[in-house]
Amino acid sequence: MVLVIGIMLVDQVTGGILRAKKQAAISQAKIGLATATPILAGVDATVRSDVDDAQQQIRNDLTASGGTVGLYTIVIESTSAASDTASVARIPAQLRALVQQHKLAVQYAPVPEALDSSQQVSGLIVGESVPAHTGLFELYYLFPLSAEQQTIALVQRTVLVSGLALMLLVLAIALLVTRQVVRPVRVAAETAGRLAAGDLAQRIKVSGTDDIARLGQSFNDMAGSLQRQIRRLEDLSRLQRRFTSDVSHELRTPLTTIRMASELLYAHRTEFPPELSRSAELLHAQLDRFEGLLGDLLEISRYDAGVARLESETVDLRGMVNRTVDANRMLAERHGSELAVTMPKTPVTADVDQRRVERILRNLVANALDHGEGRPVEITLACDAETVAVTVRDHGIGLRPGEAALVFNRFWRGDPSRSRLTGGTGLGLAISLEDARLHDGWLQAWGERGKGAQFRLTLPRHAGHTVMSSPLALTPHDDEADE
Repeated sequence: MVLVIGIMLVDQVTGGILRAKKQAAISQAKIGLATATPILAGVDATVRSDVDDAQQQIRNDLTASGGTVGLYTIVIESTSAASDTASVARIPAQLRALVQQHKLAVQYAPVPEALDSSQQVSGLIVGESVPAHTGLFELYYLFPLSAEQQTIALVQRTVLVSGLALMLLVLAIALLVTRQVVRPVRVAAETAGRLAAGDLAQRIKVSGTDDIARLGQSFNDMAGSLQRQIRRLEDLSRLQRRFTSDVSHELRTPLTTIRMASELLYAHRTEFPPELSRSAELLHAQLDRFEGLLGDLLEISRYDAGVARLESETVDLRGMVNRTVDANRMLAERHGSELAVTMPKTPVTADVDQRRVERILRNLVANALDHGEGRPVEITLACDAETVAVTVRDHGIGLRPGEAALVFNRFWRGDPSRSRLTGGTGLGLAISLEDARLHDGWLQAWGERGKGAQFRLTLPRHAGHTVMSSPLALTPHDDEADE
């Protein structure tokens, strides 16, 4: 903007100076015409000395009249007289042609710096014709523009210096604004970042009473409110975890006593009437489920308390898959489903906690059988240089859109009205997800309504490594999934 305004200003000043000079020169030429006409009326155009004398007389008269346009010299030419070659050379031919047509002509052209000087400077030439008895005289006024150029140069320097000064002023204002406005905003952003990272004690130093200060105070009030709410939620969470852990432990003692009595009744159930025998079987089954629920609650409480630890060892995952399949053979027969296993012939070793990984596989296979609608359940094991992966695929009811992210929630069930032969606790997949995360691995789900579901477990082959990819695809590519 400074550059554009400076150029416009210089252009306007330059144009104004030159227009004023041109108008003054034309006015002076008209005054000179009145002076030159009576002098040139009696001059013989064929006598060069008479013409030179007339030229000197006109110059003297105009100088004595006190012209205000800096008139420097006058040149008189005539087509009827022998011309001064040097003088004619100073007058452009185009300008002479206009003057010879009895027109007042003006043209910017180089003119001598002084009367007898050969050095040329920028100038303005005004020409007019003067009739005489012996021919037509051409009267030219040569105005050097040295003073105007100096004025224009002064204006240019002034605009340049003023522009630089204005830019420095704008820069100073920008620095001041940055210090007064941008810096507090940057401090607020940094403080917000530290708050987001968990440092809830961070606050903005507030000084003054302007808008920035009020913003800082509002930010501090918000941070204080968030800190109080987060601490309250943390306290509630700790209370909840402690309650779950304490209740789970306290229920162990009466449950043990009930278990002993239940085992005794279950062992002698054949001696009871049919109604009592069935009650003993139901009591035994529900106690198994109750013990499973307590075990899951204790496991979840360990994860919530952050005390779960891995006991990694190098094992062949093919053995874990086979044991999982064998453990679920009876359940698969009850559902009428077939367990199909695909795995490499070579060992698939990884550093894992065997107990936790087998628990993940049992949960996935039992879940697939429970929702597989009696159709085959496919278990696939694969590996690459960095990771191992197991997928469990069923062809049952599948998942609705958005449910793949919900299946790992605690006590979540996709269809509560469905009967479950396994009597799950609702914590199996949640615990499996925590087990996978403890290994720095993935546990993911895919499903479509009517096309079944697939769960993928991906673990690093070496403890401490992070999973970046999986050797098995999460979305199955069989014909049924592609329909």
